[in-house]
Order: sequence, then structure tokens, then C-alpha cells
Amino acid sequence: MFPMSSRLRKIASLAIPAVVTNVTTPLLALCDTAIVGHMGSAVYIAAIAVGGTMFNMLYWLFGFLRMGASGTTAQALGAGDKAGVNTIFHRGLLMAAAAGVMMILLRGPLASGLLLLIDAEGETRALAATYFGICIWGAPAVLGTFALTGWLLGMQNSRIPMWVSIFINVFNIALSLTLVYGVGMGIRGVATGTLCAQWAGFLLTAGAAIRRYGRPRAAWSAVIERSGLKRFFRINTDIFLRTVCLVAITLWFTRVGATQGDVMLAVNTLLMQLFTIFSYMMDGIAFAGEALCGLNAGAGKRDELRRTVRALCLLGLVCSVLFTVIYFAGGDAFLSLLSSDREVVARSEEYFGWAVSIPLVSVMAFVMDGVMIGLTRTRAMLASMAIGAAVYFTLYALLFPSMGNHGLWIAFLSYLLVRSLTLTGIYLYSSR
Repeated sequence: MFPMSSRLRKIASLAIPAVVTNVTTPLLALCDTAIVGHMGSAVYIAAIAVGGTMFNMLYWLFGFLRMGASGTTAQALGAGDKAGVNTIFHRGLLMAAAAGVMMILLRGPLASGLLLLIDAEGETRALAATYFGICIWGAPAVLGTFALTGWLLGMQNSRIPMWVSIFINVFNIALSLTLVYGVGMGIRGVATGTLCAQWAGFLLTAGAAIRRYGRPRAAWSAVIERSGLKRFFRINTDIFLRTVCLVAITLWFTRVGATQGDVMLAVNTLLMQLFTIFSYMMDGIAFAGEALCGLNAGAGKRDELRRTVRALCLLGLVCSVLFTVIYFAGGDAFLSLLSSDREVVARSEEYFGWAVSIPLVSVMAFVMDGVMIGLTRTRAMLASMAIGAAVYFTLYALLFPSMGNHGLWIAFLSYLLVRSLTLTGIYLYSSR
């Protein structure tokens, strides 16, 4: 029995490091862009942008390695199942290694397919292929870090991933600068620096986890045990398919913006930064929900689980109102801070109201995603995403021809709202 203030502090202790991790993670790509930005040609920036997009698309689909580990680990921890906790540790790393090695073996077809999808040409294509060909050797490390981060979150520890994320960025900057300007390796130096930072981050995460919790020992038979693997693949398949829907919606939003011209693409990209900034905060709260809800569910503490969910909802709603007020009050100043292009800022004002609505319509989608991952109710997450995607594409088809970009934003906000309502309804119904 914890008072609300104590429960909120517990959530904050997990959420704040997760927010810091979320904010520092994109810096790895930003560092690479900043370094090549001083190499004397815009083609280097373009190549890094294309290479970064290739890996974002590839790794985004494997986010289930993190999400699938957090809820199951937290439940095992809550149930006092040390053997289960250790088994999840090794099973996650095994699957990450298998997927990473497969990416390396298929690096040629993967590079060709992704470059064709992005439609890169000429020297940009060649340099992006070089960058990809080097960085792909970090796939096992990146995916392994996903699995370890999820496991650590399930162990109620979001600080180790935070410190590792900070270390990776500092290490990457120092090594890449040395290789590019000290050794003269050009874009190969940037890629090599990133590759080394990825492996260093994985080894540091694994070492810190073992140092903190001891070496997890699990029998090989338990790691590949049939029922455990079946549950693992069921959970992760649900999350994977959910991610496919998410990627489709995001890519379609960007594509439709591009079909309306460069200015409208810039407008939508600028306004979507409001969603990105809000998501950094809400993902931190969701991560805390994964850890705490999984722990309470595993321990069979149904009353404490309900109180935790209420605290998560309260904190999420407070944050959504706060962000809405900040965005509404910031207005032109906020848009001008993000872009100096007066035409883009002026056109953005026409659609600003839709972007300001994002925190209020999406808050419960974030919170309930965390709750459902903690409870390993991934089928509910997939169902809500599928329904939301159907609403999104239906409304787009109905509204865009007559309303243009307004119709696109209505479809996007409706998709977020449907996810919020669907997940909340599923939780309330199942917890009666």
C-alpha cells in the first residue's frame, strides 16, 4: 500500500532516465551528420541521411526485442521466478544474435532493396551503400542492446541504459572525429566510429547488467523450451505486426506531404516535431508502466496494479495538458525556433491547431501501450493499432480529396484517438 505521492515518485524514478535515453538516442545520427557536414560537400550529408534512414527502417521493425523483454521480465521478477528472469535474458540475446547475423548475411540484398525504396542515386547512393556496408556489422550489437534494455527495464532499472546511451554518444563523437579528420578516412571513418560505438555500448550494457545482478545462469534446454519460445514468438509477432502498421502510417503521412510539394512536406515535418517532443516524455512514462505493471501482475498484486495504472494515467494527463498549454502559448515563437523559413512558418500556422491537439488525443495511447506491454497483452495492442490504421486510411481516402492537408491531419489525429479509446476500453473491460 503506497500513497499516491510515493507511487508517482516510483514512476518518475523509472521514467526520467528513460526520457533522457530517448532524447540522447537520436544524437548518434545527429553527431554523424554534424561531422560530415564539415567535409566540404553536401553529398556527404545526403549519404548519411540516407544511411541513417535505412537503419531506422530496419531497426524500427525489431523494436519488439526490447518491448517483448520488459513485460515478461518484470512479471518473472514479480513472481520471484529467478530462473525465468535468467532465461529471458539469454533468450533475448539469442534471438538478437540470430537476427543480427541474418542481417549481415543478407546485407547485399538489404542494401539494394532499401536504397531502391528510398530512391537514392549517384554518388549519394554509392556513399550510403559504403556507410551501410560498414555499420551493418553492428546489427548484432544494436539488437542485443535492445534486448538488454528491455530486460533491464523489466528489472526496474532504466539508469543503466541512460548512462550507456550518454557514453555511446561521447565515444562516437571522439572516435569519429579522430578517424575522419585525424586519419582521413572520410565517410568510412564516420561509419567505423558508429560501428565501434554500437559494440562498445552493447558490451558496456551487458557488463553493467552482469555487475549489477550477477551472471544470469540458465540451462540451454530452458532457453529453447517449446512453450517458452511459443510465448516469446507470439508476443513478439504481435509487436512486430503492430510496428509494421505504425511504419506504414508514418511513411504514408510523409509521402502524402511530399506529393503536395516541398513547402507542405516541410510544414508537416515541422509540425510533427511537436509530436516527437511529446512522445519522448510519454515514452518514458510508458516504459515505467511496462516495468511496474509487469512487476505487480507477476506478483499477483491486482489492487496495486490498479493504483499504479491510475497513477500512470494521472501523470500522463497532467503532462498532456502541460504540453498543450506550452504549445498553444508558444505558437509562432515555437515554430520560428524550429525553422527560419518564413513561408514554412506562415503555412504551418494554418495547421497548427491540429498539431496542438496531439497531446490530448494521444496521451492514453502512450500510457496504455506501456500498461499492455507490462501485462503482455500484446494482442490488444495489435488490435488497437489495426483498428486505428483502418480508421486512418479510410478517413484519408474520404477527406483528403476535398480537404487536402487538413484531411490528412484529421485522419492522423483520429488514428491516435481511436488507439487511446480502444486500449483504454480493453483495459477497463478486462480489469473488472
